[in-house]
Amino acid sequence: MRVSKKLLLGSVVATAALFLAACAPTDTPSPTNEAEGPSEITVGIVTSETGPLAGYGKQYLDAFKAGLDYATDGSGEIDGTTITVEYRDDAGDPDKAVTAVKELIGSGVNIIAGTASSGVALAVAEQAEQNKVLYISGPAAADAITGINDYTFRSGRQSAQDVATAGTFLDDLEGKTITVLAQNTAFGTGNEAAVKAILGAQGATVNSVLVPEDATEFTPFAQQVLANAPDLVFVAWAGATSGAMWQSLSQQGVLDAIPVVTGLGDSATFGAYGEASEKISFLNHYFPGGPDNEVNDAMVEAIEAAGGTPDLFSPDGFNAAIMLVHAIKEGKGDVDAMIAALEGFEFDGPKGKTTVRASDHALIQEMYQAKLVADGGAFVPELVDTVSADDVAPAEAQ
Repeated sequence: MRVSKKLLLGSVVATAALFLAACAPTDTPSPTNEAEGPSEITVGIVTSETGPLAGYGKQYLDAFKAGLDYATDGSGEIDGTTITVEYRDDAGDPDKAVTAVKELIGSGVNIIAGTASSGVALAVAEQAEQNKVLYISGPAAADAITGINDYTFRSGRQSAQDVATAGTFLDDLEGKTITVLAQNTAFGTGNEAAVKAILGAQGATVNSVLVPEDATEFTPFAQQVLANAPDLVFVAWAGATSGAMWQSLSQQGVLDAIPVVTGLGDSATFGAYGEASEKISFLNHYFPGGPDNEVNDAMVEAIEAAGGTPDLFSPDGFNAAIMLVHAIKEGKGDVDAMIAALEGFEFDGPKGKTTVRASDHALIQEMYQAKLVADGGAFVPELVDTVSADDVAPAEAQ
């Protein structure tokens, strides 16, 4: 049975909701034979082609195109149904995304995918439920997307899987102390809450050092971390002060005294850690050298052949294409049938065996422990360990 839940989506999504319209999709042409699908189905891809998340959008789009080619054996069709794709740029703006989705639905599209921004994904998910269309979110990591309604799925990981992966750097969390070092922002406090909820539930004591967003001197905060004497430090940080923060942790001896874990971002961030690089332990969603399987090899080869670079969110685009092709093959354009086809769907993706959890549409997938190593004046990621999908599966949404 599918699980739905009502959520307070925050002011961004609440504002976007004012622009939502009760715009019912045009009926998909009925096949002449129940065993046959329509001759053509149009999919709407809405993601960031411009704006602050344009780099993530490009990773997704490059991989989606490679995945569509892979899943259809280069034909762009499945069982006689041609898959046409309409691309729309949301620029990371929920209002712009909702407008694009309404236009697509109004033209008869009943399958939407994409989105790198969690604020956008939450707004589009509400639109999908109102209009009863299938929606497969992309790199957007907010846990609230999972289980938000019957129509919404995800093709990437979520924040809970990141936090659970951080916990695997300790053999046993029972009785251990974890300090969260984060900016005192929605991003930082969200990570703090997730660590308390997920790792605290496994027996860890969690405390925090929250840093004002406008801080430029980080020595006092590094000293607070040392004074806490934790068994593990979880760092959640974003923005231009990252380099100075990591330098302070290094200079104050935190990185030598305590295991420090943070998320490894895309390749553009690999040089941001400076002298601290080789002393940090990284949890990771994906880098090209992480998985070892034929699907990953095929994805990397296809993206590079098209002039792109496989990166952090490549699996999200590739997975989306595999999921869409499967949904169309089994559901033949009928939304309820496509939803049923995706629930419990297991497939070989770039990260190995991947499962769409039937109850809340979470995507169960392996994660990685990684480190950065010096390579000719730069730093490159190296696999430390693969964390099994079941070990980092998020709690089921209620």
